[in-house]
Amino acid sequence: MRRKYLLFILITPLMLGFTWGFFAHQNINRLAVYTLPSGMIRFYKNNIQYITEHAVDPDKRRYADTAEAARHFIDTDRYGNAPFDSIPQKWKDAANKYTEHTLFENGIVPWQIERTYYALVRAFVMRDSIRILRLSADLGHYIGDAHVPLHTTENYNGQLTGQTGIHGFWESRLPELFHKEYDFLVGRAQYISDPLKDAWAIVRKAQSHKDSVLLIEARLNNTFPSSQKFSFSERNGRLERQYSEAYSRAYHDAMNGMVEAQMRSSVWKTGSYWFSAWVDAGQPDLKGLIKIEITTEEKEAQEKERQSYEKGKIIGRDEN
Repeated sequence: MRRKYLLFILITPLMLGFTWGFFAHQNINRLAVYTLPSGMIRFYKNNIQYITEHAVDPDKRRYADTAEAARHFIDTDRYGNAPFDSIPQKWKDAANKYTEHTLFENGIVPWQIERTYYALVRAFVMRDSIRILRLSADLGHYIGDAHVPLHTTENYNGQLTGQTGIHGFWESRLPELFHKEYDFLVGRAQYISDPLKDAWAIVRKAQSHKDSVLLIEARLNNTFPSSQKFSFSERNGRLERQYSEAYSRAYHDAMNGMVEAQMRSSVWKTGSYWFSAWVDAGQPDLKGLIKIEITTEEKEAQEKERQSYEKGKIIGRDEN
């Protein structure tokens, strides 16, 4: 009995720390398909399994690609008290002001959204079905990440305020528990005329919630019975220590719909970026697309990513 107990302790991390959680990322991409117009929706619905499953590919690449981690966040507070007045929106201007090294060190998610967007436009122009799907899945991931308040701060996991674990709590535990209560009828995708400007607007909105995310949890932690804060439940085939449903409900309700609003926006913006890329490519017919096989180098890179992910050693900062 004691041997089993010791093993249990060793394999029970507090929370899985992937961005928005695998569950939320996959559902954001899946739901975004239903925002698309008639010229797109058939192709995306026919490939909805791929779009859904591959929503988490960028997180998996963090186990193999040293450049990947920076693409998921931007620590705005490293740029002062008024970061959006300080950081030039265009990459070249920001790099000239701060150096590219500094930008990568502090996170590049708005610029990554722009880069992935224009790569998707090119894939539509080429009518390359594989790249359209891969880049659509990636773009949805980065857009989702930009909506997470804790992806806009150096205190991304509450490690600077004694709240370690809040990252996975906010973006994984809460959506998994309460998503059935959310209204995901977000309307039709809309054309985005300036993808970079819109990406910065997403980050700015997320950053505006950052203090509330941390302060509300801190207040709740000081008033909630400590014996009821955590529970043990089965997850991915094993028992894990997690925030209890009662504590999760109290935190979720105290934020007054924030998680739902950010997830809804992630769905709508993902669909809108896909739609806009298609429009900017000239609205190509998505019937009978060309299937351009990936190169040997790309296949080798994918295999390296798979092997690294299975080994489970993440590159860059750990958000658990």
